[in-house]
Order: sequence, then C-alpha cells, then structure tokens
Amino acid sequence: MTSRFRILISVLAIFSTSAFADVVESSQPHHAGVIPTTELKSGMTGEVWTVFSGTEPEPFEVKITGVIENALGPGKSMILCELTDPRVQNMGAVAGMSGSPLYIDGRFAGALSYQVQRFETVRFAGFTPAEDLFEVLAIAQTHADERASPNGMMPASLPARTQAMETEHEPRSISSSPFSPMAPVFTFGGVSPQVSALLAQPWAALGLNTNSLGGSKMGGSAPVTNPLTPLGPGQAVGAALAVGDITLVGTGTVSQVEGNRVLAFGHPMLGLGTVEVPMTSAEIVAILPSNLSSFKIANAGEVIGTVRQDRLSAIYGEIGPGPTMIPITVNTPQRTLNFSTVRHPRLTPMIAATGLTQAVLGSNDAGLTQGFRVKTDVSFPDGSDLKINELYAGTEGFKAGLSSLVQSLSTWLQNPVEELFPDHITFSVEPLTVNPTMSLDNVQLSHQTATIGHAVVATLGLRDFQGQPFRTLVEIPIATDWLGRQVEVIIADGAALDALSGQQRSYAVSQIRQFDAYLDAIRRERRKDGLYLAVVTLADVFTDQTATTPELPDSFSRIARQADGARFTEKRTREVLWETHILPDRLVPGLVRKPLQISD
Repeated sequence: MTSRFRILISVLAIFSTSAFADVVESSQPHHAGVIPTTELKSGMTGEVWTVFSGTEPEPFEVKITGVIENALGPGKSMILCELTDPRVQNMGAVAGMSGSPLYIDGRFAGALSYQVQRFETVRFAGFTPAEDLFEVLAIAQTHADERASPNGMMPASLPARTQAMETEHEPRSISSSPFSPMAPVFTFGGVSPQVSALLAQPWAALGLNTNSLGGSKMGGSAPVTNPLTPLGPGQAVGAALAVGDITLVGTGTVSQVEGNRVLAFGHPMLGLGTVEVPMTSAEIVAILPSNLSSFKIANAGEVIGTVRQDRLSAIYGEIGPGPTMIPITVNTPQRTLNFSTVRHPRLTPMIAATGLTQAVLGSNDAGLTQGFRVKTDVSFPDGSDLKINELYAGTEGFKAGLSSLVQSLSTWLQNPVEELFPDHITFSVEPLTVNPTMSLDNVQLSHQTATIGHAVVATLGLRDFQGQPFRTLVEIPIATDWLGRQVEVIIADGAALDALSGQQRSYAVSQIRQFDAYLDAIRRERRKDGLYLAVVTLADVFTDQTATTPELPDSFSRIARQADGARFTEKRTREVLWETHILPDRLVPGLVRKPLQISD
C-alpha cells in the first residue's frame, strides 16, 4: 500500500466522520458523510449548493443520470446530472459554480465541475466524484509532510518553473469532447475595459479567459491572517494572480472545508500542480445567463489564505497567511499604482505589463500622447538589479510595442540559471514634450578611405515626425589597429546592431552557469532609442557564457570547446571596434551600411 493511498484512506475517514464548516442555511447538511459513486443510481435526486447573489449559498435540485466511467482518464469518472431546477435549467452550468457541492440523501457526492454541451434542449452538467477531490487533499498532505520533514526533498515553496513541469501530464481540456471543465473566468479589478480587451488575446495564449466585468473589495495587497468570516461549502472563493490596485482573480465555489483546509473548483485552475497563490473571499453580484456560456459576476474580497495545489480534480487551499508575492509599483505624473503578483515566470510578466498598460492607457489624464519613456527597475534579493529604458511614440506606439514589452519582461524574469524571483519591480513613466519619431533619409561619409590618426565625418540626414529636415554630424576617430582590416560603418538602432554583432536574446541552461553572467548579458543589450554609429569588422568571436573574446588563439579555444562544448562556443560575426550613441530621446528605425578603407 503506497503512502499516498494510506493518506487518501485517512482523509476519507476524516471527512466521513467530522463536521464540515457550518453555513447559515440550516437545511444544508452539516455532518455530511461521503457517498461513493458505486452507490449512485439513475433517478436519484440531489441538491447542489452555490451562491446566486451575495455570499450565502442556496440549493438547486438535480437528478442523477448516471456515472460515466473513466470519462476524465483512467480511474477518473464523472457523475452526470440533469439540471432540473428551472433557474439553472434555463442557463445551464455557470462558470463560477464550479466546485459547488452535490449532496444526495444528506451525503457529499461530488462537486459541479464540467459543462456538458452548450445548446442542448435539456441541460446537463458533470460532477467530479468526492473520492477524486479527497485524492487532491491526500496529495496536499503528502507535500506538506515532505516540506515539514528535515530530510524532505521539496523546498518550502516549490519554484513555479518546476511546478509547471511537474504536471505536464495532467490534461486541461479536450477540444473534441462534448464536455469541458468550467474553467474559472479571471476578472480584472482596477483595469479598464479598454485595457482588458487589448490584453485578452495575450492572456488567452497563456490559457486564461479574462474579462473586466468584475471587481475587487480588497483594502490593499497585504494578506489577512485571520479572516473575519469563516468559509463554508457552497460559498464563493477566489484564486488571485494579482492583488492590490490591480487584481486578477478567478472565482469558483468551495466544495468542502475541514478545519483550515479547503477543496474547491472541482477541476484545475491552470493545471500548475503545486502552487503558492492567494486565496480570497468573494461576493457574487449577479449571474449573467447565456446560451453559449453563463458566468458569475463577482467582487473579490480579502486575502484569506493560500492555494497550494492546482490539480485535475480540484484546487486545495489553506485558510491563514497569504503567500509571498512580488510587489510592483507604477509611477506616472498623475498617479501611482501599487499591486503584487504571484511568482511565476510566465504569469508575472503579463501581470506587470497589465498594470503598466493600465497606468498608461486606462485613465482620463492627458500628457502621454506625444510620447513617453518607461524606466524599469527590477531588484533581486541578492542586491543585484536591472535598469532598462524604453521609449514610446505616444499611446498608439505603446500599443504597437506591447508584445515586445511582454517579451522583454519575460526575458528579464525567466533566467535559465536560478529560481530567483525579484524582490520588487518599479516602472516610472516620464512624458516627453515632442513626438520622438524620426526617419533616417541618408548617410554620407566625408571620406571613403580614412587615414590613421584622422577622423571621418558622418553626415546624417533625418526628418522629424512632421517631416521637417534635420542634420547631424558625427566624427569617427580612426584607430591605428584598424590598419589592414576590412571594416564598415554601421548606422542602426540598438536592436539591429545587436543582431548584426551576434548579441543573443535568449540563453540555454548549458550556456550560462552564474546568475550574474545572465544579468550582464541583458545589461549589454543596446538601448532601443536613438541611433548607434559603429565601426565593425568580421571576426571569429569566442564566447564563455556571455563574455566574448575576438580572435582567441586556436589552441585556447580548442581546449575550452573540448572541455565544455555547451559553455564555450565560437562563431564568425561582426566585432564592434568603435561605437557611439546619438539622439537618445528619439526613435529612429533603419539600417545603413557604408564601406570604409583604412590607410596609413
């Protein structure tokens, strides 16, 4: 008998004999035992408890149709019920009802979790059996024991990257199936409909169905260690990805409570396995009925605990302190936003970008239409930090560059070396007085052949955003060691020069061995504003992690590559001999290459 099976048997015994949390409605079972699926018969009637409005659950009637064996995988069955109550029959299973407990003859049978079809003439719904919910509790107990053990293999807070890998085998939904999990609708608080719509597609790419038709009654981002109101079966509960001035909360229903342990949803939140996500109270404002997909409109309440397991059959949380999160501050001339995000390499960048987008686009304030600069400061626990400058040509330019911003944030936060999350992220938005957009018309060099010790003058012809001509001159000093080398002058923006000179945008785990080396590589990325003038030549460049050495002797490079071919690499690319950065408050796309001969 495995340890997990022994724990599952113990959990079933506890839930079969102990009292669940009381709720106000006296007709709801208070000492419900468990009825296994083997005792369920077609035609049995049951009650499902959920919140239609406010915070107190109400029952609605269902009729057992049968049990679909192995419907959700080997050994994972689904209870199929007809929704006989007129209120629910008209709108079907509602997103936000997921997790609502089903009682038959006063015993707990399972949790509402699956929508069956969408346009059927008689409404049905699928329920996750009680046995499968308690299996999630057994998994949670196993993980808790391993964390508590001095010889346990798991850290107290399992890193998010490991979490995602841990449960890749767990299915989320099957598009060809006539039923699908009633995935929670994640609603924003503090985010305008315009911003929510703009970011809906990027969030959908991460598996989140989001909308702005929800709210938040949180007093701030700090978790509450002693919630004022107890949590009971049938009540609404939230799993928050962001709290504070910006909130993102998925609302579902509590299935069962025992002490401070909570089972809810009846299906995965995001299928992440072991997690550290704030658990919140919730108030249902209304139910929005739809033939396609009905859902509850909710206000997220205070943080009342931590969701620790996100599994196929349920989520599991513990009432008490909330988890460690990453504080984010967005400063603009008009306002300051403060919120916190879960620590996750894919979710954190999107939440940070959502808060920044709200600060830039989601208000009545003017002042950013001409253009603005965003200064980003990412502080890490070891005292190191990243400071990045980005320039945008007004709000429309910001929208166009939003995907690039998310990609940059992901690059900064998804380091391949350590599971190290920032202590704090700060954005500062600074308006510009003029539109920064310029175009590069032409480039002329004063000489095609340069003499050692003298300078070549590059004349750049540009136009501003209104088409007015502009000219600037740049002196290029000619160095002695350029003699005999084939060189060219490059005029380009930072991203283009990075690409030409072989600067990487991402790094493999085998290539980088220290976190400092990763930060140094990001810091070496050139600025995206202004223009760079550079003198380059083709060279064999040897790379150790992220540090580069041009023209390393063959004997040294051969020995290094034989010792560790992943860490040490060599490639032929453009070596930058000299460069300068001009027009730092302008956006000048383009690339011009000019040959240059060097003589003595």
